Amino acid sequence: MELFYFLVFGALGAVVAALELSKTSKDRINTSPAFNSFKNNYLVVYSLMMAGDWLQGPYVYYLYSTYGFGKGDIGQLFIAGFGSSMLFGTIVGSLADKQGRRRACVTYCITYMLSCITKHSPQYKVLMIGRVLGGIATSLLFSAFESWLVAEHNKRGFEQQWLSLTFSKAIFLGNGLVAILSGLFGNLLVDSLSLGPVAPFDAAACFLAIGMAIILASWTENFGDTSESKDLLTQFRGAAVAIASDEKIALLGAIQSLFEGSMYTFVFLWTPALSPNDEEIPHGFIFATFMLSSMLGSSLASRLMARSSPRVESYMQIVFVISSASLLLPIITNFLVAPSKVKGRSISFSGCIQLLGFCTFEACVGIFWPSIMKMRSQYIPEEARSTIMNFFRIPLNIFVCIVLYNVDAFPITVMFGMCSIFLFVASILQRRLMAISDKPKVENWTAMKERDPEAEPLND
Repeated sequence: MELFYFLVFGALGAVVAALELSKTSKDRINTSPAFNSFKNNYLVVYSLMMAGDWLQGPYVYYLYSTYGFGKGDIGQLFIAGFGSSMLFGTIVGSLADKQGRRRACVTYCITYMLSCITKHSPQYKVLMIGRVLGGIATSLLFSAFESWLVAEHNKRGFEQQWLSLTFSKAIFLGNGLVAILSGLFGNLLVDSLSLGPVAPFDAAACFLAIGMAIILASWTENFGDTSESKDLLTQFRGAAVAIASDEKIALLGAIQSLFEGSMYTFVFLWTPALSPNDEEIPHGFIFATFMLSSMLGSSLASRLMARSSPRVESYMQIVFVISSASLLLPIITNFLVAPSKVKGRSISFSGCIQLLGFCTFEACVGIFWPSIMKMRSQYIPEEARSTIMNFFRIPLNIFVCIVLYNVDAFPITVMFGMCSIFLFVASILQRRLMAISDKPKVENWTAMKERDPEAEPLND
């Protein structure tokens, strides 16, 4: 069965290489030298930021276990991270809009570096502080950088279509190639050089420091709503009203929460799904295979977004249906293939089938990220972009915390079934978004209210 892993990895690598090398003029967007310089600068910074994140991921649980903490204590640490992101994410998002996105990106670097430093302590309270800092940093990573990019792109007068090129390349590099290289580099530090499980966190801090230096040296500041009369509560209210008054924004938030909630749940489920009887599986190699699948998806997304048809609102319906079907495979194989009772062997036949389905799901993830970024750039108002994006993460973090707290309460097939249902619902909501996307965009409710005190929020 070990040959199977290499065949899957090799096949995916060949397809990705073929897609990238076979791009024609229809698949490429003609840009300017000024934009290319701007794009490459952002991609370098984003790749360094993602390297700082990916280096930590595979070793967080392992590090906590080496400090002697059990599954329950480690679960509470993870819940603290997602809870922190939920509680403080919207606040830091609003501050990013008001105080500056560049400043928020620098804050992300500092906060995450402090989180890495706490990993040197075996004290539970110190590690808990590190998880809280990590949760805040995660909120900034998935809102401040994208908000800065969109605002800076528009400020410099670049064409709107060029933005999709930056998004797809960022996912291809940051969520694909960098993730693979980070996994290999972390393995080198921990296993080959025997530097211990804290070494990847020190390396992550170094990458974050380099990225912060580039930000300070080359990025300019941009803001959302800089009105001095608006306090934090007013910003929250404005963002909530924007979501409630524009169906497209509300649908986008629901779609994002459903997909990302399923995605983060999948992170906790794939290992027990592939090794239900403690089968020996190469976790690092499978992780690299998943990231290669994500690169395949982002490569497909770059081709799709380079063309005027099909529109992103259209093809994402199909992506959600495929992702829903791919997570049904553990349920189907459980019924059709008799489970093995032998423990400690290599991956089973049903595990191989599930692995192919999981690779399909990861390819959908690779398509999802640049596509959702493009839709957010179209529908979310600039003055509250970071705030609204972090509002979207509130139901996501609640869902993940509930899953983590009850991860042992339900059979794994039930969890996969729930994720599949969520993804299918996302496809239905995406269809609705497609139906209303051609309608004129509703004017920002706050601006309407300033001109007409009697104006009321409307659904388009």
